[in-house]
Amino acid sequence: MSKLHQLHLLQWFLLLSSAELFGLSRGDVGTAAQYSPPYLPTACYGNNVGKIPVDNYFASAGKGIWDNGASCGRQYRVRCLSALAKGTCTGTTIHLKIVDRSSTSVSHPSFDGTTMVLSESAFKAIANISAKEINIEYQQI
Repeated sequence: MSKLHQLHLLQWFLLLSSAELFGLSRGDVGTAAQYSPPYLPTACYGNNVGKIPVDNYFASAGKGIWDNGASCGRQYRVRCLSALAKGTCTGTTIHLKIVDRSSTSVSHPSFDGTTMVLSESAFKAIANISAKEINIEYQQI
């Protein structure tokens, strides 16, 4: 392998490493709303609330990620990117689990048609709870 080729490989390695280190975007972009109890994961788990994570970081899947129910149980890394009001995002990234379908959930979302509808705990961790809708970056993990 030539020295020039080795140098190019090293540059790519450093670029990829810095992307991981500095958290550059590698996920999808969408929107999120929030919903309040009662949380009954009917679309994914019937009324089995035992499937809800104990940290209460979970969400209902919107139409774009529902995937005919295949999204049930999927886990995502989620962070708030922006919102209408400045200062809404906390800068925190969380991991959450899909436990329901937003269009059929018992509780109604704060805003319709979003990619995900987050539990109050999950939403509060990444954004000001008074926001109705936020722009998010999410990545399946």
